[in-house]
Amino acid sequence: MKIKLLLGAVVLLWIIAGCNMVKSMVKSSIPYTATLTIPAASEVGTTHNDVTTAASFDRNFSVNGITLGKVSEVSLISAKMESTGPADYNLGDLTWVKLYASKADGKNEVLIASRTDISATTGNTLILDAISTQFLDQYVREKDVRIRMAYQLRKKPATDVSVHLVLGMNAYPGERN
Repeated sequence: MKIKLLLGAVVLLWIIAGCNMVKSMVKSSIPYTATLTIPAASEVGTTHNDVTTAASFDRNFSVNGITLGKVSEVSLISAKMESTGPADYNLGDLTWVKLYASKADGKNEVLIASRTDISATTGNTLILDAISTQFLDQYVREKDVRIRMAYQLRKKPATDVSVHLVLGMNAYPGERN
């Protein structure tokens, strides 16, 4: 009888630990996305900015702005830009790009990804260097995450360019101590 009870307790603990691991893996694979614009009026050699809001289809970080504490140690593990309009726009027309995250009001802005060595022949997809050394918990628990793209052009675009941004986040279940 005691063996069955002990075995049941071990199995229950194993299931609970497994659920937290699965929850962590699921959170790790959920991206935040945003659409940014490079206007045709942007001048070459000048620093430009575009601001937008990033969103995730998973809203378990907060409900109505109230922190649920379901995840902690949220960090950026990947950042990818892709031109979507026109789809064949060469992101190599950028000399450098930096992405910043902040709360919806623009406060507490931090650099989250950048690329300073963009090749002129990059094509329509650009992988940025993600800065994964800081936790972004305070941002993803907000209703909206504000993203600012700072960039400089190598070549002026013929038309406004839409750029789709995908930010891969890594998170762990529970509160961080």
